[in-house]
Amino acid sequence: MPLQFNPVKLFAGTGSKALAHKIAASYGKPLGNVTLSRFSDGEFQPSYDETVRGCDVFLIQSTCQPNDNLMELLLMIDAAKRASAHYITAIVPYYGFSRQDRKDKPRVAIGAKLVANLLQAAGISRIMTMDLHAAQIQAFFDVPVDHLDASVIFVPYIKSLGLDDLIIASPDMGGSYRARTFAKFFNAEVVICDKRRKRANEIESMSIIGDVKGMDVVLIDDVCDTAGTLSKAAGLIMEKGAKSVRAVCTHPVLSGKAYETIENSMLTELIVTDTIPLKRESDKIRVLSTAELFAKAIANVNEHGSISDLFKV
Repeated sequence: MPLQFNPVKLFAGTGSKALAHKIAASYGKPLGNVTLSRFSDGEFQPSYDETVRGCDVFLIQSTCQPNDNLMELLLMIDAAKRASAHYITAIVPYYGFSRQDRKDKPRVAIGAKLVANLLQAAGISRIMTMDLHAAQIQAFFDVPVDHLDASVIFVPYIKSLGLDDLIIASPDMGGSYRARTFAKFFNAEVVICDKRRKRANEIESMSIIGDVKGMDVVLIDDVCDTAGTLSKAAGLIMEKGAKSVRAVCTHPVLSGKAYETIENSMLTELIVTDTIPLKRESDKIRVLSTAELFAKAIANVNEHGSISDLFKV
């Protein structure tokens, strides 16, 4: 019996409009229309301006600034389910609350698991995301998870720089596995920045494990929030005699004074993706698009193709 392909419809939440337009253009299909009605007390209600009955619906929304964007996504999922969509895929390029992936002290929530429960309760059939803070968050879901890897975007760019003395660095101990995985593409060594925190977003001390003298260093991380860690690591790496230091970071949260911190740092550049829209441009920040990768993933899901082919650099 031949495979059946249902009509595909793409919709965007307000938090990812720019990326969604690029994904739709790469996929070759226009975005569907959604109206977001707002009440005076801040409550809002999304509604589809076209039928989704029997369609494979892809909802594109990063959950940065999660209070509104997550709630909007949940309501869009619920509306699609109640409008008889055949299959609902939540495309969440940046999965908010992913840093709350375990109980690391008493009496705290595991936010990443709670968000997974909410998305499933709302009615998703599948979730597609990129570079989760911890890969095991995939296990929080009981629906298929397509966990895309931004290294297929970053690696070609780093290779294009022609860095002869390349070494990969992790900004903390927790990111060492990510750095080692990235280093394999270049057959490069790995150094680690060992940091101690006073509290969230505040570093007490940092030291370098490994030799960076005379090297072109590339720091690898998944989320850049205040940029304090990357800035401090870059300064320490240059003090240790490195020729240059760059940072690769998938999700540019960039809160507080992050832009000023980056611009005043020793970083040559910060290379990010468009999973989160930048609040403003900066000469030190280079944005690489994820649109083509997500468009290919949508096509492969709809056509029952392999997602693993998208991990080849």
